[in-house]
Amino acid sequence: MNMKEVYKMKKFFLGITLMFIMFFTTSYLSLNAYGFGFTKNPDHNTPEIGKYKAILEKTNSYYVGDTNQYEVYLTFDAGYDNGELPKILDILDEKNVKASFFLTGDFVKRFPELTIRMAHEGHTICNHTYSHADITKISKEELQVELTKLEEAYHNLTGMYMVKYFRPPEGSFDEKSLSNVNELGYKTVFWSSAYCDWNTNGQKSVEYTKEVYLNNLHKGAILLMHSVSSSNREALSTIIDEVLSLGYEFKTVTSL
Repeated sequence: MNMKEVYKMKKFFLGITLMFIMFFTTSYLSLNAYGFGFTKNPDHNTPEIGKYKAILEKTNSYYVGDTNQYEVYLTFDAGYDNGELPKILDILDEKNVKASFFLTGDFVKRFPELTIRMAHEGHTICNHTYSHADITKISKEELQVELTKLEEAYHNLTGMYMVKYFRPPEGSFDEKSLSNVNELGYKTVFWSSAYCDWNTNGQKSVEYTKEVYLNNLHKGAILLMHSVSSSNREALSTIIDEVLSLGYEFKTVTSL
């Protein structure tokens, strides 16, 4: 075998080795990934999250607030706008309720007026990563870029600073990724009440939406809504009125 053939052989084996390294690294990053979920109950008790509880407790993460207080946290994930968010903001303004919004970089870039409006109307603006990244598939360094890039875009637009509260895109997480978030100085916020409201082509009835949030209401509840849902917008005013009539107070995630 001449030197040229030896070189080609080494290059081939080096390529194969790099492929295996990339494969196992990617597999390791997402090997123990979960999608957040909880067990509903109609008794207005704190939903159970099973094995997730220990992981959340170790990583400065939340899915409920103070379960001894009549408090509710109204949160919205906003990756884009389809005309529903301005109406949602109108309702929140009318009811004098402040919510927590988890934004992406694409939202800040494409909808600067709405971003500025939310900030100036006193809502709490939180981090949902710049590119809606799956945090179980990226390194700590890549996560830091995702978080800080969004913060910088938000600050450059509004002149204000984004709070250090974070929600994983699609609720995807594992202990390592949540530890990375915590080590970077953020608190992670999941939820204790939600449904598939993000599917704009399959919206539930207004009655169904009200039942989801009111029948499972509990002390310290964190309600997850998506800002593109017409059902949420149509039910929101009634939900707020009902929650307040039951003696609850709305708070933002900075109270966690």
